[in-house]
Amino acid sequence: MKLNIAVLPGDGIGPEVIAQAEKVLKAIAMEYNHVFTFQHALVGASAIEKTNNPLPEETIDICEKADAILFGAIGNAAFDLDPYAKIRPEQGLLRLRKSLGLYTNIRPVIAYDDLLNKSSLKKKQIANTNILIYRELTGGIYFGEKKLSEDGNTASDICEYTRFEVERIAHLAFKAAQSRKRKLTLVDKANALESSRLWRRVVQELATQYPNIRLNFMYIDNAAMELIMNPKQFDVILTENMFGDILSEEASVIVGSIGLLASASLGDKHAMFEPIHGAYSKAANRGIANPIAAILAAAMLLDHFGLDDEAALVREGVDKSLKLHITTPDLNTKYDNITTTKVGDFIEDFINNPDETNLNFTNIHLGQSTII
Repeated sequence: MKLNIAVLPGDGIGPEVIAQAEKVLKAIAMEYNHVFTFQHALVGASAIEKTNNPLPEETIDICEKADAILFGAIGNAAFDLDPYAKIRPEQGLLRLRKSLGLYTNIRPVIAYDDLLNKSSLKKKQIANTNILIYRELTGGIYFGEKKLSEDGNTASDICEYTRFEVERIAHLAFKAAQSRKRKLTLVDKANALESSRLWRRVVQELATQYPNIRLNFMYIDNAAMELIMNPKQFDVILTENMFGDILSEEASVIVGSIGLLASASLGDKHAMFEPIHGAYSKAANRGIANPIAAILAAAMLLDHFGLDDEAALVREGVDKSLKLHITTPDLNTKYDNITTTKVGDFIEDFINNPDETNLNFTNIHLGQSTII
């Protein structure tokens, strides 16, 4: 298979973790005789610095022509501390989602057996957790009309949804549930928000087309609590943009590190894959950023194109790295010298030698699976 992949590393730790994802994809291409080409482009604070635009037209053009997009992270503390900034890195990501019609965000939340003790939650609460969050990505309060009064003392953000926007992602969530435990939970705030009541009406109507799916409803405040108290009750979660943003970030507590959560953002014509974490600029260029979320995003990219064996091999490499403690400091108390690059090197080497099991364990802590 030939794939043209646009690579948008972004800011902070984005370039470091995306470099490992790209490394893994190149190893897969070599192992399975695929041809993957990579074209890099600017976005976020790095784009503002060079072009005064968080999403240059050249970047949009590269993404529109690509088969898929591999995205890193955006953000910079200088913008976070300036509430008066008119141009922000996040504007680049929001505009990219809107421009490419990436209306569905899919975020798997899986509790790894080897990392249950890394979570601040009790093992018995989180063991066997496997959730798929479907978050609407191009509507709602993030994209609604925004107003600020002339005196700067009154502000508003409109949360607006259409039936069409709800229907198109709801169908995808129902279909995903059909291939899993056949349970779908709509998270809303229908007791207070008219937009949520629209979501609930539309999803209830669509449910008649999926009679084998158990549909239930949960208010966002209760869902936030239940996600921590009893995450195993969930299978597929469907929700609007802001609620999905909050819940998927909260879910990182279950798995032990936000550096393990990847996502896919899909539209009718385009697809983007990324870790869910932010730029974390304080950790940039220190070799401590966890690249596994970015590598799992690469696995989701392979899934998208039906390369199931390839995606499975990447995930096997991730599982092996976790089992052998070839991980960055956020997860690792066994070794103190495993860097971002060494994690990527290990998984790359695993892909190159997938059938070899006799590993030289004296070199494992160096981040390499040297075969003997």
